[in-house]
Amino acid sequence: MTDTVRLIIDGVVHQVPKGANLVDAAKMVGNDIPVFCYHPKLAPVGMCRMCLVELGQAGIDKDTGAFQLDDKGQPAIRWQPRLATACTTVVTDGMAIKTTTPQVTEARDDIVEFLLTSHPLDCPVCDKGGECPLQNLTMRHGPGESRFLYEEKQHLAKHYPLGDLIYLDRERCIQCARCTRFQEELVGDAVLAFHERGRRLQIVTTSNPPFDTYFSGNTTDICPVGALTTADFRFGARPWELTGVPSICPHCPVGCNVSASTRLDRESGGKIVVKRIMPRQNESVNEIWICDKGRFGHHHSRHGERLTQPLIRQGGKLVPATWDQALALIAEKISAADGDVGAIAGGMVSNEDLWELRQVVENAHGGKDHKSLGVYPYRLSGAEWVAKVGLSKGSNFGQMGKGTTIVVIASDLSEEAPIWYLRVKNAADRGAHLITLNARPTELDRFAKSKLKISYGGEIAALKSLTEKPEVKDAANVVIFVGGEGLDRAGHATLMQGAASVLTSTGHAGKVNNGLIGVWAGANTQGAFDLGYSSEATESLLNKRPAVLILADADIVAEDAANVSLLAHREGKFTVVSEMFLTATAAQADVVLPRQSFVERDGTVTSGERRVQRFYTAQTPLDGPRPDWKVFAEINRLRTGSKPKLSAAAVMKEITEKIAAYKGLTYAELGKVNKQFPDVGGDDPYYGGTAYENKGGLGVQWPTEADQGKVPSVSMPAVGKARKLESGELLIVPIVELFDRKPAFAASAPLLHSHVPAPYVVLNSGDAKTLNLVDGDKAILSSGGVEGEYTVRVDAAVPAQTALVARNLNLKSPTPAVPMVGSIRKVEVVASHV
Repeated sequence: MTDTVRLIIDGVVHQVPKGANLVDAAKMVGNDIPVFCYHPKLAPVGMCRMCLVELGQAGIDKDTGAFQLDDKGQPAIRWQPRLATACTTVVTDGMAIKTTTPQVTEARDDIVEFLLTSHPLDCPVCDKGGECPLQNLTMRHGPGESRFLYEEKQHLAKHYPLGDLIYLDRERCIQCARCTRFQEELVGDAVLAFHERGRRLQIVTTSNPPFDTYFSGNTTDICPVGALTTADFRFGARPWELTGVPSICPHCPVGCNVSASTRLDRESGGKIVVKRIMPRQNESVNEIWICDKGRFGHHHSRHGERLTQPLIRQGGKLVPATWDQALALIAEKISAADGDVGAIAGGMVSNEDLWELRQVVENAHGGKDHKSLGVYPYRLSGAEWVAKVGLSKGSNFGQMGKGTTIVVIASDLSEEAPIWYLRVKNAADRGAHLITLNARPTELDRFAKSKLKISYGGEIAALKSLTEKPEVKDAANVVIFVGGEGLDRAGHATLMQGAASVLTSTGHAGKVNNGLIGVWAGANTQGAFDLGYSSEATESLLNKRPAVLILADADIVAEDAANVSLLAHREGKFTVVSEMFLTATAAQADVVLPRQSFVERDGTVTSGERRVQRFYTAQTPLDGPRPDWKVFAEINRLRTGSKPKLSAAAVMKEITEKIAAYKGLTYAELGKVNKQFPDVGGDDPYYGGTAYENKGGLGVQWPTEADQGKVPSVSMPAVGKARKLESGELLIVPIVELFDRKPAFAASAPLLHSHVPAPYVVLNSGDAKTLNLVDGDKAILSSGGVEGEYTVRVDAAVPAQTALVARNLNLKSPTPAVPMVGSIRKVEVVASHV
């Protein structure tokens, strides 16, 4: 329980948390102290002086603790002679403030007047107009007319690109330093700074490429004026025209809560479209932040290359067909397959889609559970250990700090799950002991107190050593993130077991702020595991194709060198693909079904922390594509005569009745919200910024076995043998790049194209020397029977006889899905003769 102290605001005594910031404490009891530079997620600096108050201290009887009273029976208060900044003040027992006196009002009026001396009067054309803190506070405190000379106004750059994604209007900037502090304090990338002095003080970028960070869009949310705007929303709509629709980011396992800002759009034929994606507050998930991939990676939803009509292969070519024709053909092929049917689902497929797809496969097998439901990508496994000792229900990284140990193994969180990276980094800033165990340097190493370099294949030995480390065995809390870099499916399952063993053997299972997190590859990979899908099934289905294979959001051809020609062999085989775009996999299919995007339908997904969350229909669906759950339900109707559900909510209701972990998780339950702090999204955006208040639901985290008192005994797996490579061989290790060329993200072009690197391979300096390669050379990488051209990067920190290759950058020559032995040779440049 939080200790409280007495705070007197304008003569009224309130109980507030001890040690709270004065601005926050006042906010908690309904008193809004105006601010510009202060933000509840940043350290106070007292730069703008907008939060000035009269400050005093009530006398307190040392024996009784009661207030000493004056002759009027009120607390006797000793007032300071000058106004004080509330944002740099921490509340103590008996503190008193006045917020409405003439002195306070005059000071605030003066601050606003000074800020407006060089601020442009362009509210009618400013993207911030309607949700602008300066605009709101000017209405409250600003003068009716200016006393300053127009000739003395500072004229600065109006449309200055800080990078490709963010534009700066230097005339509007009020030097609050929120953006520079966000980058330095929260992100740890000080890529923005102040330049010049006095009235010519300006924000500049200090990185190359400019504003080089994965979190740049958040600076536009917390900017208290219209100085920072996003490239994709500039002059696109006015805030008061927009309707915020709750949704969930589809790009990674964090499950960030977002709000899709929509409106009727003339250029789209009067249809409702998404104009921007904004963070939606969920203090247990993403707080009020999102990464740039989530913010800018939504433009695929109305891309011109979206599939809008089913395709059927006839005469060796895919030709347009009606939905009735496509579904009837699929139903016919399934019926003729005599139970030889399987399905593989990717990370963007919702729980409702997964459930109806499961019914298709089970009905093909006579209504029985069957091991023919696969997860894609299939390189990660071990979900049973999450069900036993996963991150405990009620855990929150925002509450972790001193006394908590966080272990990250075989994962680069900054690329795989940026908001987890951000929250882990901030927990480390608060005193958490961060341990990274990777074979190569990662971004998170900069904030780790213990950096243990391991070899690929040495993960279990590294985990085993943790059980004897005081920072693990003696810690109050332990959280372990397990990635899959350098591992195949079986290796990852073993590593998950090893992490579970560490947690149970040290007594850190079944307690709040303790547990295991799998760094899954997709937004709903956890949901797929929960509903009976597995990576083992995927491996089996790809090794021995069934007569009918259904692929939903699983681009197995473009993302795995081993599957480049898998679907091209059609003898007695039939492949159905559900996709938004004509992917490499769809191009080899027998039937292609156009699926809806995440903003065109309702559904739920389950995050890597096992939080089941709702997303809502945000924009008018394109004509043609359908939600997967409806498509699969219709196939079942054609085959079995079953009546399809009328809504995604009805499908979820059935899931709650059949899946024990999801019991009670109806749409109504998932849509519940509680009051959160800090208070954002209200009428005072000057306090928390323009992130949206959560009105769509906080989601529900289902409990593990350990949460229910059933802590298992988990043995530590045996240490495996290191892989031996012959002379000249390299271990090709696929790694994750956040900005890649997967169709759903690549379709957000051209905005993000410059942020997606060319295909590259990273070599140890010794190996590069042996191969006669230097930085920038072109090389041919050969693995799994596939060759591709890559740009060479040389890094002495990469393990010897290892080549790191980013996934999903070279879709014409895909990388292997799992580590594989391969070779590299230099591309010889032939000199031209004139």
